[in-house]
This record gives sequence, structure tokens and C-alpha cells, in this order.
Amino acid sequence: MKLSVVILNYNVKYFIDLCLQSVMAAIKDVDAEIIVIDNASVDGSVAWIKTQFPQVKLIENKENVGFPKGNNIGVAQAKGEYLCILNPDTIVAENTFSDALSFMEHNKQYSIMGPKLIDGSGRFLKESKRGVPTPWVAFTKVTGLYKIDSHLFGKYYNHKLPPHEPGKTEILVGAFMLMKASHYRELNGFDEDCFMYSDDIDLSYRSLQLGKSNFYNPNINVIHFKGESTPKDFAYQMMFREAMNYFFAKHFHVSKWVKIWIKLATNAFSFLKRIRGSRIAKKRIQPNCYWLISKDLDLEIGVNKNIPFKHTSNLKGVLKRKNTRTELIFDPDTISFSECIAFMNTNKNTFYYKFLSSDKSHAIGSNSSNTKGEVLVMT
Repeated sequence: MKLSVVILNYNVKYFIDLCLQSVMAAIKDVDAEIIVIDNASVDGSVAWIKTQFPQVKLIENKENVGFPKGNNIGVAQAKGEYLCILNPDTIVAENTFSDALSFMEHNKQYSIMGPKLIDGSGRFLKESKRGVPTPWVAFTKVTGLYKIDSHLFGKYYNHKLPPHEPGKTEILVGAFMLMKASHYRELNGFDEDCFMYSDDIDLSYRSLQLGKSNFYNPNINVIHFKGESTPKDFAYQMMFREAMNYFFAKHFHVSKWVKIWIKLATNAFSFLKRIRGSRIAKKRIQPNCYWLISKDLDLEIGVNKNIPFKHTSNLKGVLKRKNTRTELIFDPDTISFSECIAFMNTNKNTFYYKFLSSDKSHAIGSNSSNTKGEVLVMT
């Protein structure tokens, strides 16, 4: 088998439905398997996956064992020559895996590859390519020095490599990591002593320590809603702090005072992200109009009846609605995921976006990477 797509799910039923729709379309011409590990979800995810995607290999954990161990459990059963570690709140294009595998086959000097990630509004996600967060690099990030001079202090987000240019990067994000299964096993997988949040940094860094190179490939675009897998609450603040403390203690020799600074800095950083997420959630604005891009003319929106609801079978007719608080609802049976991603890339921040579920009972999307998504009921 060529590829195993490993997805860890925890209480994101609506998003993993969307993710699996896209992955199924993307492996159509690839010798591949999909492995979903559920970390004891209580939102009906398991029953939904069994009903809508019976061809998926589903592993049901009895408790939430965290991101690293959950993925390691899935990889242990993977048969593919290559692995793709994929978050459940992502959407891939139909050509994502074929292009990614072709790249890795022709560029064997790279061990892990990551794509260009965009959020649910089409904005580029800076964590797509990063540098090793040494204590100094983390300091430039937390204090905002990288915003003052990105060339001098921009290593955290690897600002020397523009978002549109492919190239080596030290750290890749766990939302999408493609590598040979043999390399993953050579690294002994994710470090299970880290529950979550620094696991992808640690894996990328350990790959570098073996003399390998990691690669950022912006020719492959993937949507990562992000707010679903990284909730900005107090639990997040505590886990983020502990994760970074663990990474620094594992890989760097730091003094007592640096450890104190790290604790204060990670607390401040995570607290500010919580505040930002809360403010964005409060500012959420209702759209002025819904446009369903679908050949199914019988579908209607089941809520917000006071907001106009219109149909079209293509994207050309909605371009005149840019910057008018119009929400587009994509039907993957009408418009491909590739077209949706390309449209969002070109028209970032000019529309709101949602995608229809596999049974067309609801639409799901997120306008910000700092907040939870929104579910629209369809009728």
C-alpha cells in the first residue's frame, strides 16, 4: 500500500465529516487507506463515521490518550509506505495526495513535507513553516519583536521563506505532515510524554537531529480550521505552557531564571490568545445573504429565515457579492474541493464560507482560526 492517512478525532463530528469527504475524494486514484482514531468522543462522532464512512478503519479508544499516543496507536496499524498525519478539522484537495507523493518520490532528500495551510476564511496560516523555537526565538515571538523586524527576529515563523516560495523549513505543523512510515518509526513516533501542542515541534526537531531536512510546499494547499483543534480556554493555557516547558527541558539546557521567564511568557502568550479568541467570537457578524453553490435546488437554510437565501450552480455569479457579508455554502457534489480551496485563496476575507456535510443535513465552517466553527442546519 502506498499511503496511510491517519486522523485523530476528538469531539469534532461535523468537521471530521467534511475532512473525510475530502480525503475520500483525494485517495480515489491512490492505493491508500484511512485510519481514524477516536479519543473517546462524546459528540456522536463514532456512530456518524460508522454510518457515513464505513470504509474507514476506525479505532475506538476508551479514553482521551492525547494527540501523540493517539496517532502512534493509528500508525501502529498503518500499512502504507507513506504516512500522512492529518487533523480532523482540515480539507484537502482532490490532487493533494497524488501531488504530495509525487513530490516526495522525486525529492528523497526531504524527510517530512508540509503544505501551505489556510484558515476557514482563506487566510494564510503562518505556522505552516516555522523555525526551531529556542528560548530566544520564543522570546522574539512572545514579545512581538518579529513584528518590528521580521528579517532580524522572524525565525519563529521562518519569515526568510515567503509564503508562496517552497523551501526547507525546520518545523512543520501536525495538522498535515507527510513522510515515509519508516522515518516515523525511526523517530519512534510522537513523544507520548507530551500530551499535545509541542508534539509536532518535537517530531520535526528530532528529524533535524538525525541530519534530515523538512520541506514547506506551498504548491499544495490545505484548509485548516484550527479553532476546532486548539480551543482557546484555560485548559489550553495550561496545556500549552506545560508542552513548551517540556520541549525546552528536553532539548535545551536553560537556567533557573530562563525557566521562570518561559513560564511567565507562555502564560502571557496563551492568555492573550484566549482574549483574542473571545473578542473575535463576540464580534461575529451575521451575513447579509446566503448563497448555496449547488445543483440541488431543493435545499434551504433551516435557520436565520430573515436572511436571504439564494442558489447558483457555479461561482461566477457570486463574484459581484465580494465584501458584502455574503456567506457561500459549497456543495462538494457540485464544486470540487480543489476549486473551493483555489477560490478561497483568491478571495480571502471577502466572503464567509461553509461546506455541506456528506448527508447535506448541515453546513459547517469557521470565519476565524481563533474561534470555534458554526453549524448551519439545512432543510
